[in-house]
Amino acid sequence: MYDHDDRPTGPADPYGRGAVSPEAGADERQVEGALRPRSLDDFVGQERVRDQLSLVLDSARKRNRAPDHILMSGGPGLGKTTLAMIIAAELGAPLRITSGPAIERSGDLAAVLSTLQEGEVLFLDEIHRMARPAEEMLYVAMEDFRVDVVVGKGPGATAIPLDIAPFTLVGATTRAGMLPAPLRDRFGFTAHMDFYTAEELERILHRSAGLLGVPLAEDAAREIAGRSRGTPRIANRLLRRVRDYAEVRGDGIMSLDTARATLELYEVDELGLDRLDRAILDVLLNRFRGGPVGLSTLAVSVGEEAETVEVVAEPFLVRSGFLARTPRGRVATPLAWAHLGITPPPDAAFGAAAAVGTTGPGTTTGNGAGATSGTP
Repeated sequence: MYDHDDRPTGPADPYGRGAVSPEAGADERQVEGALRPRSLDDFVGQERVRDQLSLVLDSARKRNRAPDHILMSGGPGLGKTTLAMIIAAELGAPLRITSGPAIERSGDLAAVLSTLQEGEVLFLDEIHRMARPAEEMLYVAMEDFRVDVVVGKGPGATAIPLDIAPFTLVGATTRAGMLPAPLRDRFGFTAHMDFYTAEELERILHRSAGLLGVPLAEDAAREIAGRSRGTPRIANRLLRRVRDYAEVRGDGIMSLDTARATLELYEVDELGLDRLDRAILDVLLNRFRGGPVGLSTLAVSVGEEAETVEVVAEPFLVRSGFLARTPRGRVATPLAWAHLGITPPPDAAFGAAAAVGTTGPGTTTGNGAGATSGTP
């Protein structure tokens, strides 16, 4: 299902990640809208992207022409939609929002393109999920500002060229590798969105707290930022949960104790791992002696689908250094043993390194229950 902007209106959290899901549904997007920065100067983080984008937009304004088409790639919740809105605002142009899954036929795309005003910004979210016939039509539209409308069927079909107003396409994707090369080549500027540092997230949290009108202590902001997995959307969601806790069970002030109590209630630990993350590590360490273990076996062991483990949980675990993907299967790193406080067996996958243990932020290597034998 889609709303009036062709955005999905289904469950915001299809994988049940709760507080640390990087996805957002229609209801949460309405809340996010009130917290979004309105200009590049207010946008926190992504400094290299901001500088490059500022140059592209300033050049277009001076030439009084639409800027090159822009492609933004990166994980969900990093600010791609916000930047698209800022681009339109900086150019003083209207913004049209749609998404790849909503473009099921070339006619759907032709209907959108033919109604664009001159200089309008078209934001196409999840562009890699667009139907192939529409993709091929988009090539011509981006390059020649023309769409070919096919009339009739079979041998008698004819293509009628239809000129469209010059526009700027802002494409967003979480999987840049799935875009065909001809489409990627038609973007004049490509930006990759990185995960945010804890300091950048703290600045975002203080700004959001000000907009929400709720006091936020410095140490509370630091605590929330450290558990937000480098993602502003998660940081703002956790901030709202802490605000709720402070108003219902506290004194209305988001203090460090309130933040910790809230995050414990929502099962988000000091490094941002949630219930599913810890379940994967627990099974991997205690049942399979740290691995290697196949994806399907690991998924069955935690009661989840293989796609959920691979697409939702693994990226963060790998990026944080808790899990490694090898040709033989998934393997726990020394940091995983240390974080769960389990002493690795001598034959652990990382050998001597795992046996010594590595201490991560907020973790210690303890003498908890040793790993039990299991199927390798």
